[in-house]
Amino acid sequence: MRVRIIAVGTRCPEWVETAFADFARRLPPAVRPELIEIPAASRSQSERAPALEAQRLLAVVADEDFVVALDECGKTFTSVALSKWLDGRRHARRNLAFLIGGPDGFAAAVKQRADLSWSLSALTLPHALVRVVLIEQLYRAHCLLINHPYHRA
Repeated sequence: MRVRIIAVGTRCPEWVETAFADFARRLPPAVRPELIEIPAASRSQSERAPALEAQRLLAVVADEDFVVALDECGKTFTSVALSKWLDGRRHARRNLAFLIGGPDGFAAAVKQRADLSWSLSALTLPHALVRVVLIEQLYRAHCLLINHPYHRA
């Protein structure tokens, strides 16, 4: 199963890139997500930005991908439930694509394409921070599946 994180935005603070790289390198290559950055739409076109970003996001998504849109109104998981869900997805043999939207959120086309909408938190998080929280939770889920002591709840 290939895992991709497809995110709107190409400029993140250095601490985000460092944290993301740290958690990514801890994962074995077979489950290490690929990060694909999509240029954000110009803020001068804010009313059209979600639609433009949707076109860019969906152009990268394969028809057979299981698409997870990270959205504040989505389903919530505990870390343990997420690890079980990911284990089930691994056995389903469909590639996973996690989508992180831009500052104006997702257009309807992305929400319609998504197989699952997932909320990392009831709080609204900065999009750069979402990358770090997502990769950490993927690492934590992996550790739970292999009984690694990282998760100590």
